Amino acid sequence: MPKMKSHRGAMKRFRLTASGKVKRNKAYKSHILTKKTAKRKRGLRQATYLTSADHKRIKSVLNV
Repeated sequence: MPKMKSHRGAMKRFRLTASGKVKRNKAYKSHILTKKTAKRKRGLRQATYLTSADHKRIKSVLNV
C-alpha cells in the first residue's frame, strides 16, 4: 500500500499541541482592517483551539 499523504494546506494552518489539541489562527485578519476596531483586531491576533466538532476531521487530514 502507498503511504497516506497529509493535506499540505491543513499542515500549514493547524498545529498539534503536546496535549493533543489542535491549535489554529483566527479568521478575518487579512484585509479590510480599517473598519474593524483596534480591540477586535487585537482579539484576532490570539490563536485558539479547534472545537470538538472539527477536531476528528482535521486530525485525520493531518495524519496523526
